[in-house]
Amino acid sequence: MNQISLKEKLGYSFGEFAASSLWQGIIFFLPVFYTDTFGITPGQVASLFLIVKFFDALNDPIMGIIADRTNTRWGKYRPYLIWFGIPIAVAFVLMFSTPAIEGNLKLLYAYGTHFMVLIFYTIIMIPYNSLIGVVSSNPKERTSLSSFKLVFAYGATMLVQYMGVNMVDKLGGGNDALGYKYTMMIIAALSVVALFVVFITTRERVKPISSERNKIRQDFADLGKNKPWWILVGVSLMTLIYIVVRSGAIMYYFEYFVGSKKLAAAFMVSGTIAVAIGVLPTTYLSQKFGKIRLFILANIVIILTSIGFFFARPENIVLIFALQIIFSLASGPGIPLIFSMLADAADYSEWKTGRRATALVYSTSTFAQKMGVAFGGAIAMWVLAGFGYEAKMVQSAESLFGIRLVLSWIPAGIALIGTVLLFFYDLDHKKLETIEADLEQRRVDAKMEDEE
Repeated sequence: MNQISLKEKLGYSFGEFAASSLWQGIIFFLPVFYTDTFGITPGQVASLFLIVKFFDALNDPIMGIIADRTNTRWGKYRPYLIWFGIPIAVAFVLMFSTPAIEGNLKLLYAYGTHFMVLIFYTIIMIPYNSLIGVVSSNPKERTSLSSFKLVFAYGATMLVQYMGVNMVDKLGGGNDALGYKYTMMIIAALSVVALFVVFITTRERVKPISSERNKIRQDFADLGKNKPWWILVGVSLMTLIYIVVRSGAIMYYFEYFVGSKKLAAAFMVSGTIAVAIGVLPTTYLSQKFGKIRLFILANIVIILTSIGFFFARPENIVLIFALQIIFSLASGPGIPLIFSMLADAADYSEWKTGRRATALVYSTSTFAQKMGVAFGGAIAMWVLAGFGYEAKMVQSAESLFGIRLVLSWIPAGIALIGTVLLFFYDLDHKKLETIEADLEQRRVDAKMEDEE
């Protein structure tokens, strides 16, 4: 039960390839698509991101409750990966399409398609992330699986970054509207195939100790008493805000400040390669230093390198890329640690209460992550609008200053808040070993009682 085969780790990781392909399209290219191709203002984009993602985030706990109560011959979580693969692919392509409409209809279309994508994304990703908590009960294996899948995530990210900058021009023949649509069709099709691979290669093994169906009110009451979960919610929120703020600024930074839009692809890909390399030793480093200490050290590097971008000049290309690589290496452990620690928080809740609600733990945490994405995207657009950004124009000194802030001081300050929160997290290695051993013994006892 505790060991996960290489085949299953690879198969599970394809889900992150699908998720990251879609998500990176949203955070890296949707802002600039909306302002420079679809034709809506940064202020309108900021409001769209905030409103749509707020209402979408409310669906996460609902989906968590539904997934925890789903029972099929394929398990609780796996079926959603094939049921909703094609719907999200269709919605994703529509989101990057430009129908011949104007004014309020254009805004309504943007709101509607973006909301559809996020709804289907929730329906798929809550069960997918919850699988970490049920394929194995071993915290080390969960950390390993989290690290494994993120290598695939960064592979997908590099693919999307390359396609988003280069394939849009090639496939569109100078028409960005067609280029985005055809590029995103390829990404969407690959994602459907990847989700199917997850379904056929993974198995759900960890069963709740108690077969009694939990009351929804009790699930939320248990969650409210879960201190590690509360801290992880805050850390997740801050992490996603600074990632999205920074990611949304990259295309603007290179086109208008550095003066080379094509360099943006190399910048993003170099960062993604560095993040993937940074992910690889996460399991080893977390065992050597502890998850919390590793997380804090990585965040300190992230803060310092973010500030460094503010002082780089357009001609300092080597410095800009060096900062990106160091920043990205330090970013590697963060996301796998969060997902692994959420599984630990689910174990902690079951250990304290005798009831398990894995998907609810993940879904309410992804609520915070989505709010981070919403605020991150909105903050980037608000700053650009506040400093006078105008699409497809030579930017003023004030506008360029705003673009630099979005890539440097703003994400650094947000990362600092997340770092402070980590000092209050107390699920250390020794405590987790005690929890795991105790839960395993309870499962053995429960199984013996059932057999009697």
